[in-house]
Amino acid sequence: MKNTQVAINELLSETPCKSNQKKFTGQKKLTCTKPPQPGATQGNCPFDGAMVSVGAITDAVHLVHGAVSCTHNPWATHGSLSSGSQLYQTAFTTDFSEGNIVFGGEKKLYKAIVAVAQRYHPAAIFVYATCLSALIGDDIDSVCQLARQQVNIPVIYVNAPGFLGSKNLGNRIGNETLLNAVIGTAEPEFTTPFDINIVGDYNVAGETWNILPLFQKMGIRVLSKITGDARYQEVCYAHRAKLNVVLCSNVAIQMAQTMAERYGIPYIEESFYGATNLNDCLRNVAAKLSISLEDSVIACELQERTEKLIAQENAALDIALAPYLADLKGKRIILSTGGVKSWSLILAAQDLGMEVIAATDGKTTEEEKAKIKQYLGADAMLLSDTTPQALLKVLHQTKADVLITGAGNKYTALKTGIPFLDINHERHHAYASYAGLVVLARELHEALYSPIWEQVSKPAPWDEKISYQL
Repeated sequence: MKNTQVAINELLSETPCKSNQKKFTGQKKLTCTKPPQPGATQGNCPFDGAMVSVGAITDAVHLVHGAVSCTHNPWATHGSLSSGSQLYQTAFTTDFSEGNIVFGGEKKLYKAIVAVAQRYHPAAIFVYATCLSALIGDDIDSVCQLARQQVNIPVIYVNAPGFLGSKNLGNRIGNETLLNAVIGTAEPEFTTPFDINIVGDYNVAGETWNILPLFQKMGIRVLSKITGDARYQEVCYAHRAKLNVVLCSNVAIQMAQTMAERYGIPYIEESFYGATNLNDCLRNVAAKLSISLEDSVIACELQERTEKLIAQENAALDIALAPYLADLKGKRIILSTGGVKSWSLILAAQDLGMEVIAATDGKTTEEEKAKIKQYLGADAMLLSDTTPQALLKVLHQTKADVLITGAGNKYTALKTGIPFLDINHERHHAYASYAGLVVLARELHEALYSPIWEQVSKPAPWDEKISYQL
């Protein structure tokens, strides 16, 4: 993929989202983000975003063509887990030196590709451009093509250097790479009328593993996971699914739209967080698959299995949540996240009897913003300014009980002395599915009722007035 400005603008287009589809052409929002401004914080870089989208393919080598320091962020902070190969957890880099900057790094890259192919025998090798290798003009694509003939496995170029813009753009470049170089290059051993893809989920803390048994009980096969706990081969034959279930619209909606155009695969946008969301998701998947089934009896059986499963899981969920609901009821939450979590966690909190009084709208599509406004209600606040100063002000004004946030704003919670829950990618707790809602309830309960908050809210001993008795 050549990252011209035209290509970048196409990746930032929001036309696939439902809210844009309802508008006339002249009213459609052209892009989902502003172009990067010098000196402005972009929320990590495109290279990091591409690593999130592609780097969760577990049996592939992910080779960073650049300085060794570029490898630390994706591997150190992203909590995508694997049920098989751990090769994706090994950091590979060409380790740029000053000499490479002067004379180029193409020969070094070629040798690195051959070496890792011979030593690790991966299913594929993804080569990532970085700021250094892109700025000096290394022809990475040609090197990948030449090395592919030598090692006889796919060698795929991911062109997302850090200076292009935001992390969100990198997510979309990664997806575009999979669409153009991976998906459609192999065939599954067999297909069924109940094959689906999960798109935009990265198995953070093992959340995908909470979901797969539910689909299995419904009689639905997850053909491909894009890309949490994925194998390279399953991504290759993702084009044979009957339905794409999109979880993170912010980064995956265009991939689903492109697959709909190329392969005729319909898609739905869903969430696995909270019982209400998950109940709707399972029903929608069953209903969408039923449309394509020629046998009405089989379609009815699928929907019956779905309703039976939902009833069983919700009954068990009520029992599991019982110890927490009384203490969580009425607690007030400020939600500072991004993407699908910005709206889906609102319903998850309501399932626990809690109230979201404010939410941020960063890294969300126009449709997701509409959902946030709908779920929050008329009295709640939608926050566009997510700086620590703005969030501190809202925390003081609203006297919220807990802050649910990513990695950055947990320090804001510490400054105000209120409980917080960190749900960023490096977390170790899975909050998806019915089982995940129980974990969420337990974690929120532990955060709210930890004795540490009472201790840190007291004045320091040296600030207390000491009375002396004569």
